Order: sequence, then C-alpha cells, then structure tokens
Amino acid sequence: MTGTEGAPRTIRTAVVGYGLAGSVFHAPLLASDTSYSLEVIATSDAGRQAAASSRNPGVEVVRDGAAVLRRAADLDLVVLATPPMTHYPVARAALEAGLDVVVDKPFAVTSAQGQELITLARQLGRVLTVFHNRRWDGDFLTLRKLLAAQALGKVTRFESRFERWSPAIAKAWKARAGAADGGGVLFDLGSHLIDQALQLFGPADVLHADLQARRSDERAEDDAFLVLRHHSGVTSHLAMNMLCAQQGPRFRVLGSIGGFTKNGVDPQEPYIAAGGSPLDQEYGVEAPEWAGLLGRDGHLDALPTERGAYPEFYRLLADKILDGGAASNLPLPVNPEDAVEVLKIIEKAREVA
Repeated sequence: MTGTEGAPRTIRTAVVGYGLAGSVFHAPLLASDTSYSLEVIATSDAGRQAAASSRNPGVEVVRDGAAVLRRAADLDLVVLATPPMTHYPVARAALEAGLDVVVDKPFAVTSAQGQELITLARQLGRVLTVFHNRRWDGDFLTLRKLLAAQALGKVTRFESRFERWSPAIAKAWKARAGAADGGGVLFDLGSHLIDQALQLFGPADVLHADLQARRSDERAEDDAFLVLRHHSGVTSHLAMNMLCAQQGPRFRVLGSIGGFTKNGVDPQEPYIAAGGSPLDQEYGVEAPEWAGLLGRDGHLDALPTERGAYPEFYRLLADKILDGGAASNLPLPVNPEDAVEVLKIIEKAREVA
C-alpha cells in the first residue's frame, strides 16, 4: 500500500505509557521498523516525559491517552503500555475513535472485557491484537523447534518458570493494585507462562493453584504455582515468584525419549534496557554458555538457543495493517482470542485457589 504521491505508507503510531513496556519494548521496536512512524508518546510522569523526548527526538510527548485520542485523525495505531486496569476503557475509546489497537498483556482484567473488545473491533472493522511478546523469546523458539521435530518423543510434563528476586514493589500502581485492578504476578509473569503453555500444548484445565502474597505490601499474589492438564495429555507446572532467592530452570520438558532443560532468561529485554537497538547484529543472541541441555542423563548435548525475535510481532502486524487491516486474510501476530483464553485460566486459577 502506498501513501500520497506513491510513497510507501507508514503506520502513524502512538504509544500510551512509557514505563518498562513503553520504553524498552514498544518504542524501540517501532522505531526500528520502517513500516511505522512513531508520532506520539503519552506519559504523565515528568521524568518519563524527559526520557521519551531525549530517546525519541521529533516525537511529540503528551500527558495522557485522552490527548492522544484528540489526535486520532492523524494516527492509525495506538499501543497501550499502561497499567492493566486501563486497558479496557482506553482500548475501547481508541477503537471507537477509528484506530487499530495493540494492548500489552494482560489483555484486560477480565475475560469478559477482552471478549467485548474483540466484538467491538470486529463490528468496527479495526485491527486488535495483544503483545504476548514472549512467543518470540529465543528459548521458546528453540523449544517449539524441538517439539516440531519430535525430538523429545511424546511430551508428558512441561515445567516453566519466571522467578525473580524483587523484595520491594518498584511500581506505585502495583503496590496499590489488588487482583481486581490487574495486580499480582498471575497477570504479570503468569500471562506469559500461561500463553506459552497453551501455544505449545493446546487448551487446558486448571488442576491446582497455589497463590500466596509473600511481600508485606503485596495486595494480590507474588508467588504462584499452577498445574494445568492439557486436553492433549500434557501436564504443565507453571511457577512465578517475585521473592525467589534461588531460581530454578526456565524450562524443563520431559518426553518419552528425552528431555530438555534450559536455564537463564531471554536477553532481549536487558539488551534494550542497556541502550542497545533491535537493529544491532548481536540483538537477541544468547551467550553460548546458556545453551540448553537435550537428551537423557549421561547422554546430554548442549543445544544453542535460537535468536530471539521480538521485532517479528510488529513485522506481522504491519503486514496485516498495510494489506487492508481487518479485511486482510493475513494472520495477526497474536489472536486476541488467545489472550482471552489466558484470562480464563487466570480466573479459574483464582477460583481453585
């Protein structure tokens, strides 16, 4: 698709929110993709406003999402990198303003809200997707490749962890937020773990859920363990913990002819946070010493990790929008129905716990 005078069209984009998600994920990924023109960043924090202006010269910085929506006629896409309780109302307003929308995870604070947004986007003919970026973690891509090659045989157990040592709650909104407001580790790290498990092994039921608040100021949960039984027969053990002094393997996958164990965390986030660019040759490349182990005890081989690929999300989204948007037959990078299924698992886990 081309713009005026035959020039290639760029997707005029606004990012609402400039915390970790906005500053480390969305803005750098958009800036590195020539299909997008980052026009506006919204943040109410004075320090983040200064950082946004410094790191994104020429981009207009405004105070809030309302200021972005007042510019809707000059935009094509809004990316929501705000706290979860704002996702539903702001996404709804953006869709009604005629914009395509990316919502950071969690999609919303209830599955019903997520389904309402999907229905509205369909009615309005707008593109709506959810930033489940960890589908493009290098270790996850490596595991998908192993499973596609049936290198483990019939998988019986999938263990997946995100564990951190964060004794203090760093963000003010997280310190105030209960589960109904989108607070807690289930909505945060859990969204990623659940989405990955469902992508790998299909629909699942919640067999067990243990949710605990270990930190004195935690209003939801900061230590959670879920057991899912997938309809495919695989059992997933998902652990997320914000007060973990010794971290376990990122993945341990057991099958009928072998297993796969992977330590460490995908390097893309810390690389960008340290000032790197998605365009750098070393972006997404994991150090060889973090290679996973494939096989059986006594017969283990180091398996280099696939290169991480967060830019793929925005490449797929650009293809969709520029091919005709909601009318295009090209796939979304993430089907929002998948994100609703994640929310349903979270809701069921809270019931079980």
